Amino acid sequence: MTESVYIVITQTGTILSWLLKRITHADYNHVSVSADPTLNVLYSFGRKNAYNPFWGGFVKESPKFGTFKRFSETEALVLALPVTKETKEKIEVRLAEMYQNRRDYRYDTLGLLLAGLKVLYVRENTYYCSSFVRDFLKEFGLVDDSVFSKFPKPIEFLQLQGGEVIYRGKLRLYEEWLETK
Repeated sequence: MTESVYIVITQTGTILSWLLKRITHADYNHVSVSADPTLNVLYSFGRKNAYNPFWGGFVKESPKFGTFKRFSETEALVLALPVTKETKEKIEVRLAEMYQNRRDYRYDTLGLLLAGLKVLYVRENTYYCSSFVRDFLKEFGLVDDSVFSKFPKPIEFLQLQGGEVIYRGKLRLYEEWLETK
């Protein structure tokens, strides 16, 4: 039986996302991953506090709390990426393990800024959202580098082989939409 993991590409409308939109020319500028079909728990590298865009790290996100709740008009594209049941279980374990050890990971502010200047800068256990989701999916053999530019952008996840956009709209309305399916 095939399961899915979910890639959630968002645009919050924050000042930082507006700035990233200007730099990247992309309509969506954040990406998260979830094993939860309701999207009540997503994981990414982002704000640790909804009111402070400069304090980031490995975080749990949700339409029900934090940044996505504060910015309730967040637009989202939700992709379902098919995986085996065994792979999904491994993904769930790995995400929980990473979250438990979240202090071992750092938000890559410098790497993100340098990516905007087309300068590659990589440090161990240091990510911005799209570099994390890319590397995380690669860890499970779900993507290869041919899909991504040297400086991965959230919008590039739309090119994932086998990924299907299952929802477009306000992130806060996703669960309501899911109940109608």
